Amino acid sequence: MEFPTGAEACDTSDVRIWVLRVPDGISASSLDLSVLDQEERRRMASFTHGCDRTVYAFAHVALRTVLSGLTGAPPDALRFTRAPCPCCGEPHGRPVLASAPLEFSLSHSRDLVLIGVAPVPIGVDAEPVPEPEAVEQIAQLLHPSECEEVEAAAPEDRPAVFARLWARKEAYLKGLGTGLGRDLAADDVRGDLPGWRLTDLPLAAGHAAAVAVNSPDPRTVRVHRSL
Repeated sequence: MEFPTGAEACDTSDVRIWVLRVPDGISASSLDLSVLDQEERRRMASFTHGCDRTVYAFAHVALRTVLSGLTGAPPDALRFTRAPCPCCGEPHGRPVLASAPLEFSLSHSRDLVLIGVAPVPIGVDAEPVPEPEAVEQIAQLLHPSECEEVEAAAPEDRPAVFARLWARKEAYLKGLGTGLGRDLAADDVRGDLPGWRLTDLPLAAGHAAAVAVNSPDPRTVRVHRSL
């Protein structure tokens, strides 16, 4: 996949990624929370720490800003629903727009926010590189080939190797709509998967990120660094 940058117009077959940093010094109260719906406000209020509320609010206001720009609908008029879960068929799969043929995915990690938009199902994920102790505990849950790749790396490189694989796996599971309800060992995400293209994304140091796109053919990935 290609990685042109900028906010220039693109073909509707493009995958578009916004990599945003939460500005220093802002708070949830300084954002235009009027664009959020009742469920978003409820979830925002459920966070104990103010910094978590701020990141959540910034991410969801940014998501609505992006989708508004692409659909022409006002940010507060956008309505979301859920696709059927591939595991059980119940309506708690990936989030979808109720009235526009665009697919999207949202991820945030510390002060970084990742938004992906495409004409086909998409998943994005950003992960901080974990501590070595966490890698030792969680790597065993991965696909055997993924686990072997982590263990084959030099000890100092294992956290970064694990973070890359974990971001690819989370992006794929978000695109599927199963989330972590699917067995972590079921899929080897070191390469593409049937019907899906998995691509690492350039991000800030200390983070790994990936996008999974439900497409048999390569698509141009356009990365934007601002709204």
